[in-house]
This record gives sequence, C-alpha cells and structure tokens, in this order.
Amino acid sequence: MTAIDDYLPQNGNRGYRVSRYELELVYKVAANRLSGRATVTAITTAVQPRFALDLSPALTVAKVFVNGAKPGKYTHSRGKLTVTPARPIPAGGVLSIVVHYSGTPRPVRGPWGEVGWEELTDGMLVAGQPNGAASWFPCDDHPSSKASYRMSITTDSPYHAVANGVLTERTVKASQTTWVYEQSEPMASYLATVQIGPYRSHRIDTGRGVKVPMTAVLPPRLRRRFDHDFARQPQMMAEFQRRFGPYPFQGYTVVVTDDELEIPLEAQGLSIFGANHCDGQRGAERLIAHELAHQWFGNSLTVRQWRDIWLHEGFACYAEWIWSQASGGPSTDQQARAARQNLARAPQDIVVGDPGPESMFDDRVYKRGALTLHALRLRLGDDAFFTLLRDWTARHRHGSVTTEDFADLAGHYSPVSLRDLWDGWLYRTALPELPQHGLGAVGS
Repeated sequence: MTAIDDYLPQNGNRGYRVSRYELELVYKVAANRLSGRATVTAITTAVQPRFALDLSPALTVAKVFVNGAKPGKYTHSRGKLTVTPARPIPAGGVLSIVVHYSGTPRPVRGPWGEVGWEELTDGMLVAGQPNGAASWFPCDDHPSSKASYRMSITTDSPYHAVANGVLTERTVKASQTTWVYEQSEPMASYLATVQIGPYRSHRIDTGRGVKVPMTAVLPPRLRRRFDHDFARQPQMMAEFQRRFGPYPFQGYTVVVTDDELEIPLEAQGLSIFGANHCDGQRGAERLIAHELAHQWFGNSLTVRQWRDIWLHEGFACYAEWIWSQASGGPSTDQQARAARQNLARAPQDIVVGDPGPESMFDDRVYKRGALTLHALRLRLGDDAFFTLLRDWTARHRHGSVTTEDFADLAGHYSPVSLRDLWDGWLYRTALPELPQHGLGAVGS
C-alpha cells in the first residue's frame, strides 16, 4: 500500500499496487490534441469499495472498465478518477482498469512551476518530476509506485516520437506513424515520458569499452554541435559504471529539442536537453554528467518519499565532480571545497534531509547533498566509499530507497558510528566544515 507523501499529499492512492501500464496514445501536434486508452493492471492490497487514479481535469474521461466490465460508478473530479467496481475485489485480487480519455493536455501548476505535458514550438515534451504524470495518463503518481510500461504513440509522420524503453515496433500508415516502446524495468510514473519533434535519430559510437547502446535524437541542424558537445558521453558512461556499478537499463537516449530549455530533464533511460545546451563549446558537460548519473540515482534507485530527494540530486551533483576530475578538470576534492565555500555565503536555513516541498529543488539540497557524500568519502576512504556505492546500486536496483536505508548500509563500511556525520550534514541547518586533510586516496 502506498504511503501518502507529506510533500504531495494529493498524489498517490491507496488499496492497490500497479504492476503495469499499457498506453495507446494518438497525438495531433498542431492542435495539441491527445486521445488515449490506458490499461492499468494492479494487485489490490485491501478490500475497499472504490479505487482512485490521478488524472488531470484537463482531460475528459469517456469510458471506464474494471476487470472487463462497466464499473458500478466512476467520477472524475479535482485530479482524481475514482472507480467503484460492480463487485467487490478481495485483497490480493487482480484490478484491471481501462480508461478511454481525450483532451488538450496542459502542465500541472505547483510550487515548482509547471510540470508534465508541455507544448514546444513544433512538438511536445513531458517533464514529469515530481507530479506531472497525471497531466497525460491516469496513474498512481507516487515515487514509490513502480511498474513496467508499454507505450504506443501515433502521430503525424513527419515527427519522431520517443518514449522510455526499447523501440519494439514502428508502423507507417497513410500520414501517421505508430511508435511502440517497451519499458520492462520498473519505473515510477513521474519518470515516464514522451518526446515528439522534427527529429532524426542516430546511434552514438561508444567504441569497444562501453557495451550500453547509446542513441541521440535531435533536429538535423544541431548534429554537428551535438557530436562535439556530447562526444565524451561514452567515457562518462565508462567512468560511472566503474564508480557506481553496471548501467541499470537496456540503453540510454539523449533527446535535444529544437527549442531552448531552462534546464535539462531526466527520465528513465533518457535525458532531454534544449538547443541551448549544444553551444559547440561543451558548455553543458557538467549537466550531461548530472543527467546520466540520474539513471542510477533517481531512476533505478528512486526515493520512497520526496523528503529524501538528496539521494537523487546530491548523488548526481557529486557525479559532476567525479567527472570533472576524470576528464582532466578540477579534482573532486577541489570541487567540493569550492562548493562548501559558496554554500557558506548562502543562508543557513535549510535541512537537506527534509527540506520541505517548496525547497526540495533548492540548489543547496543538491550541493550540500553532494558534500554529504564527500564528507562520507573522507571518513571511509576511497575503496570503502566506492564499494559502498556499488553495493547500494546493486542491492536496491529498480527499487525504492530512503535515507535510513543508505545510512544503515554505510554503517557496515565504517568501524565507528556515522551518526554525527548524518546529523551534521543532513539534519542541522548550520553548515559543517570539511576535514582539512582527507585520506590520501581521495581525489584519485
């Protein structure tokens, strides 16, 4: 049963666990018109008279079926689609909800701006974090609710459609093309995505050292800059596999939109950048590293509750510093000390381990989360620290995690208690000092 998240109490639902989503989408780019048929397969965890899914009020529900039959009743109000089965379903029983819906999708507004389905100048994207999934399909929109997905996207043939997972089918019929993707590894709903635009795709040459298939999807005009700016992605992949363990998915795709984007976005198995991130000067390389690292920290290992978001962003930020050193830039230790110096000039009024919903994407969570890891590395030494990270990603691969899980595991790698480290860096507002002299192995 999903525990309601204190940061997003309106999202997520009780009484079932989703195992699979099958989405059949038809999208008209010019009109921003979406028609969908969603099949949500779940197992009930309790006997209850009705079940709810998160779904934007911008979308209109036409028909609903529960376990192959019309429900006793369904209502769609205030972002919740609530269905009452015609017959009670016992705990542990199969719950299959089929929803036919359509409308003009729009982003969900919240303290973090607009998230979810967003129109581009010529196409669209989905930026689902943290609660944008319901802007385009009915779901259990909670970070701990993970399921497999099959997504079929039909759109006008000049456009290229991308979604999570492996492209299993592409069919052209008249003026439309249908793209079918299978995401077999469990995925949180906010990480599900669709990207449609005037793109072309090509396989990135990873050389002999990287076995992970890597694909680029972008407008042809950006190809030359992309090939320069993203050229070191294969080396990044190799370094992160060495540090964090095997890459957790079947492939990695980078989408570059024809529009500029304020920040890059990550989804499971994908990262999305704007045209401005292809500047011909590798100006976005730290962001490229950050988004790639999220495939381990955020996508494979996903927080159970949003309060622990430092487990995503602190780790991805620390990966930037690791890559800086690996690529010949400032060392990880230099990056950490510069970051601490900058944080010391910022207000000391945030608790990284529970920052609150309005501050969960504050840059101080990212940087101080990364500094927490550097402090841990200084305490443990390189060998134990990176063994811990590889153990962490292996134990919880495709699972849900908490700060307590990480602290408990880290305790097995330290001969003394780490409680002072967690208290100082994660649960107090005052910024701790980094040790002046770390272990000799740090920075190697």
